[in-house]
Amino acid sequence: MDLDYERRLLRQINHQNVPEGHLSKSGYAACSPVTVKSGDRFIPTRAGSNWSINFHYANENCWSPNQNQRAKDASTDTGKDAVAYAALLRNELLGAGIETVPDPHTDDRRHTILMQDTHSLFRYTIHTKRVPSDSEISPYSLSPLSNKSHKLLRSPRKPARKISKIPFKVLDAPELQDDFYLNLVDWSAGNLLSVGLGACVYLWSACTSQVTRLCDLSVDGDSVTSVCWNERGSLVAVGTHKGFVQIWDAAGGRKLTSLEGHSARVGALAWNGEQLSSGSRDRVILQRDVRTPPPMERRLQGHRQEVCGLKWSPDHQHLASGGNDNKLLVWNSSSLLPVQQYSDHLAAVKAIAWSPHQHGLLASGGGTADRCLRFWNTLTGQALQSTDTGSQVCNLAWSKHANELVSTHGYSQNQILVWKYPSLTQVAKLTGHSYRVLYLAVSPDGEAIVTGAGDETLRFWNVFSKTRCTKESKSVLNLFTRIRPLDRERDHSTSFTLTFLLSRFLFYPVKCQ
Repeated sequence: MDLDYERRLLRQINHQNVPEGHLSKSGYAACSPVTVKSGDRFIPTRAGSNWSINFHYANENCWSPNQNQRAKDASTDTGKDAVAYAALLRNELLGAGIETVPDPHTDDRRHTILMQDTHSLFRYTIHTKRVPSDSEISPYSLSPLSNKSHKLLRSPRKPARKISKIPFKVLDAPELQDDFYLNLVDWSAGNLLSVGLGACVYLWSACTSQVTRLCDLSVDGDSVTSVCWNERGSLVAVGTHKGFVQIWDAAGGRKLTSLEGHSARVGALAWNGEQLSSGSRDRVILQRDVRTPPPMERRLQGHRQEVCGLKWSPDHQHLASGGNDNKLLVWNSSSLLPVQQYSDHLAAVKAIAWSPHQHGLLASGGGTADRCLRFWNTLTGQALQSTDTGSQVCNLAWSKHANELVSTHGYSQNQILVWKYPSLTQVAKLTGHSYRVLYLAVSPDGEAIVTGAGDETLRFWNVFSKTRCTKESKSVLNLFTRIRPLDRERDHSTSFTLTFLLSRFLFYPVKCQ
């Protein structure tokens, strides 16, 4: 062995074994271990290193996409137990210091666990005596686990939400068309389901299960291509194959008016108060007030092919439209030209949904050639994130109570997926339809959904919970979470009732016995 190398090695070993008091007496400078010179080579200190654990820890940063997907899908009790067990092992073997069980639905769960520990495969610094911490086992403890692990095991665990994979009701829907560009199912605020079957529109009451036929267009040689309820649930708009839009009174069962203006079928409808927007195969969007004469209308021209999706924002200020030209357009109430245009989709855009929880957040889904869910910030015009669903996206709907959304799919999975936003992890996967799930509607209470497909069935699912998300923004700077949506008729009736009760109380006091 080289004499210089042996001398440097012995000097390093003696420096590690000499106590601190000795170092100060012998003239060594009291400096940090980083500044100590240990020669011209970096020799890793192998004392106290468990290489099998270190190698396993280093390889965990290189998970494959399939492993990441399986980690995101850990929504069952078994998956949560595995996450808790992995955190416990990290505490005991690597000293990670984890005190709470990570949420398997959180997108950065793995990164949070890994970032809590900063062990490396090799160490090139001088090994010093460690100061005892809370994570070490007390000499008086009868348990082999550390204090951090005890806190981990005692931490409260959120119970897993059970979503039934079986529909709670199935209805036959003969002549329900298997056409991607139509919208033939809608659920009203009065708990009435409207379904377009061939040339007829039927109403099904979710309270009494009674079925009534609202209209029959076979007399005019026409057929139903879209249905849509207004916000109060009193009027239903019916789009036809010949380009007409009929307004029907559901309670009285009579037609109020028939609007012209389109030269082809009307496949998309959307209400905005007393205004009705209709999209057609003639590539035109018409906005009309049902209280004014028919000539009063606004023509919005921006799509180059059929308009197949229309949705108004919750604040009633912006209209999103999707077309067969793979375009997603956003319009405001004052301009005849789109204020925003998104062209990232590679197929027809029918699935459109505005988030009721975050102002300006818009979700959209593409057809068979695209298969992607995309999210947009319409306040800045930026694309937020996207995910490949693996099949044609037919419909989208947000939960009213939690930051979740449901999507229905066609080729080739024919499935229903429940997503958690913004992590975009799958909460549930529902199957049962044998054809494309082309139609979707949400119940008035926001808990159940109904889906329709070309297999001529309507299936009802319980997918959303009524518990409001506790992570919603409560900032006083967010005006849209502080201002309650205005409903003039309801607010007027409520204020009138309160005024009447107060007047009775003031002018007719109750006599004490």
